[in-house]
Amino acid sequence: MRKRLCPQCKIANFYVLNKNGERRLVYVSIDFEVIPSKPNENLEGFDIETIYCLGCSWSGSPKRTVRY
Repeated sequence: MRKRLCPQCKIANFYVLNKNGERRLVYVSIDFEVIPSKPNENLEGFDIETIYCLGCSWSGSPKRTVRY
């Protein structure tokens, strides 16, 4: 599956947060869908409108990610 990349450092690894500050590792599909890195996890209760890059300080909307 093709993944979208961070606009700053060009890696595909992101995370999302919930209200308790817990992280869930995700990636963004080519269609801007936020998908958990582990197939058995779900994103219920996590804010998928803001993603955070694991490689740099970038954070923002999945729509701001770039194509590979």
